Amino acid sequence: MNESHATTTLLRNARIVLPNRTTEQASLLVHRDRISGLFESTTELPTSDSVIDLSGLTLFPGFIDVHIHGAVGVDTMQAAPPDLDRVSQFLATQGVTGWLPTLVPAPVADYARSIRAIEEAMKLNGGARILGVHYEGPFVNSAQCGALRLQFFRSFSGAADLDDLPLIHQQSAKHMITLAPEIDGGLELVSELNRRSWIVSVGHTRAGFELLDKAFAAGAHHMTHFMNAMAPLHHRAPGPVTWGLSREDVTCDMIADGIHLDPQILRLLLKVKGADRLSLISDAVAAAGKGDGDYEIWGETITVKDGRTSNARGAIAGSVITMLDAVRLMGSLSVSEVDLARIAALNPARLLGIDQRCGSIEEGKRADLVALDAQGNVVLTMIGGEIAFDAGKNKRQGREM
Repeated sequence: MNESHATTTLLRNARIVLPNRTTEQASLLVHRDRISGLFESTTELPTSDSVIDLSGLTLFPGFIDVHIHGAVGVDTMQAAPPDLDRVSQFLATQGVTGWLPTLVPAPVADYARSIRAIEEAMKLNGGARILGVHYEGPFVNSAQCGALRLQFFRSFSGAADLDDLPLIHQQSAKHMITLAPEIDGGLELVSELNRRSWIVSVGHTRAGFELLDKAFAAGAHHMTHFMNAMAPLHHRAPGPVTWGLSREDVTCDMIADGIHLDPQILRLLLKVKGADRLSLISDAVAAAGKGDGDYEIWGETITVKDGRTSNARGAIAGSVITMLDAVRLMGSLSVSEVDLARIAALNPARLLGIDQRCGSIEEGKRADLVALDAQGNVVLTMIGGEIAFDAGKNKRQGREM
């Protein structure tokens, strides 16, 4: 029996990162697609169809990336279903078990094509699960455009303005959007999106403190790539950064690549916000996984040099990291394994409202798991109880006799 199709699989001898502690030399029983038991003693282990030895490895919940534009040469705005599946397969090698393809402001026809491709790709099973879609814009502030295309930005005048943002017609699909509440009709937009069960995040914004409080009351409780593409902190003009730092009921995501945010700022954010209210994202573009060079993305040339992206205007244009890179960087800042699991898996799952099913290693949850070695390399990724990536298959696989 192939262990990826076994009814039960025992993952043995791992260091396991649980929601509030880390175990040593423990074992995890997976039944079909679920975690069915944790065993901290090696003396009485259950029988299983397949056994995988994870000695010397640390088992984390699978990472969830809620903001990623592409990788391995694939742009989510242009991708066909097999292309998106190729991204999913690549992400599995990086410990990612779920992701939101993220779209930039574009013509209506481009949105429609992208959503059709995402819907079809969700039916494939080649790696990290596509969990829905993230629209970055088009309702954002032109003064904080970043690398987004100004000609496709919009204001909001009524519910009909959302009708040409196509939805994924699968019940489990999540719809997230980044917007600036200060645009014309912005507060009404937040209310309408909240009524339609969208996840609303504030970004590409220069909104003031009072307006942001109103946006929160209307349903915007999260902030996109915090501190990037928003008005900076100013001691006489409390804007989005002050708001995000001061409100304990606001969560934020951040790009931990050492470029978008200096490592000392990452330390500060963890100190001020705490690991319970922060999530990692990659904000990766199609060049991720490809190396330095020039790439045609979003109708312009984006140059990657020494891991830094830039467009013709000199603006940073996304990143070329993966969630694994972000986890490694945060680990180098002495962030605990428990907190790494929170910011890379549990908090993104909470943001999407799926934390009762995944995002942490607990009995009854989906077996979405990643095993890392001491250097932070992915050795094994399991998605829904099946092996999606195994870097050392021939060394570790075994079978109960």
